[in-house]
Amino acid sequence: MLVVSETVVSRDLPRRRLWAEFLGFFLVLPVSVAVLLPATAMFPVLFFSTMIGIVLLHLTPGFRWRDLLRGWHGIDWRAVAVFALIATAVSLAVLLAMRPEAFLMVFRLDPWLWLAIMVFYPLVSALPQEIVFRPLFFRRYGAILPPARAALVLNAAFFSLAHLLYWNWIVATMTFAGGLVFAWAYEERRSFPMAVILHAIAGNILFTVGMGVFFYSGNVVRPF
Repeated sequence: MLVVSETVVSRDLPRRRLWAEFLGFFLVLPVSVAVLLPATAMFPVLFFSTMIGIVLLHLTPGFRWRDLLRGWHGIDWRAVAVFALIATAVSLAVLLAMRPEAFLMVFRLDPWLWLAIMVFYPLVSALPQEIVFRPLFFRRYGAILPPARAALVLNAAFFSLAHLLYWNWIVATMTFAGGLVFAWAYEERRSFPMAVILHAIAGNILFTVGMGVFFYSGNVVRPF
């Protein structure tokens, strides 16, 4: 099994402290970043907050980093393949309907940049996000989460909220859907590696197809 009971881990911490941390980290912080900060300051702040999340996870009673490596047997490769096909089809459909001129944009304009994204996105983006939104979310705050599938929906909602800084309904919808799948992989399949692989595949597909135009801070337009 990948994880011990989340409630057992987080019962060692006061519930008020857990609620304060949880709401501050997953609600107040992303909303503040999206509303108050200029686009140029978003990513340094988000990087810093990710580091805080990793520290909080490290300090969580009962958590061991090696636990995250025990889920390889839980990877459903057929589900991964189906997810990749669906992600590609949806990304193409959305892009061709909304921004057809961006099709394969990064690959066409700078193949080396595209290759760098393919190599580094899984390591510098997907992996840190998964650490924060899956183990930290479910392990440290398990005692205050709703039961079973409701927790997965809540996780996906906060994962989507973390992308509020783009102020784009396409980003919000796709990150919510992706968040559900990633949370399912972590909680239902008990596989952190599967969650990271799915997230990495999703990101690489998005940037290859051209959906990166929706995830680019330079294109952010606030509705106020």
